[in-house]
Amino acid sequence: MILFDLRCAKGHVFEAWFKDSAAYERQVKRGQILCPECGARKVAKSPMAPKLAGHPGAEAPGGVERRAKALKTIEAVRDHIERNFDHVGAQFPEEARRIHYGEARKRNIYGDATLKDAWELHEEGIGFGILPRRRRTDS
Repeated sequence: MILFDLRCAKGHVFEAWFKDSAAYERQVKRGQILCPECGARKVAKSPMAPKLAGHPGAEAPGGVERRAKALKTIEAVRDHIERNFDHVGAQFPEEARRIHYGEARKRNIYGDATLKDAWELHEEGIGFGILPRRRRTDS
């Protein structure tokens, strides 16, 4: 597995894991990589420096604290969504469409969607957000 910093055409930077460089190249060529912030599919590798374990300066000053704060914020958002939105599971794409087109009552929902489903929703102009999955704590 390899981690790349990616940048979309609008300048948003995000990380993504790939099996290898060839997997990244295939996915970017097919337009299968979406910016999690704006949904843009035109992405490219962003310059990045390797992080070496135990290497002084491998973590930017304040980086550990910023990462912990970001993860805490993401968890707070996720908890709010789980308490206040309707969970529709794998039916998320269909239910988002039904709401968007006025076939179901307007309400906040959350659930699961494939990358292909997310792209199709984006192409239809249906607004949604993407949250990273929870990290496993049992490994």
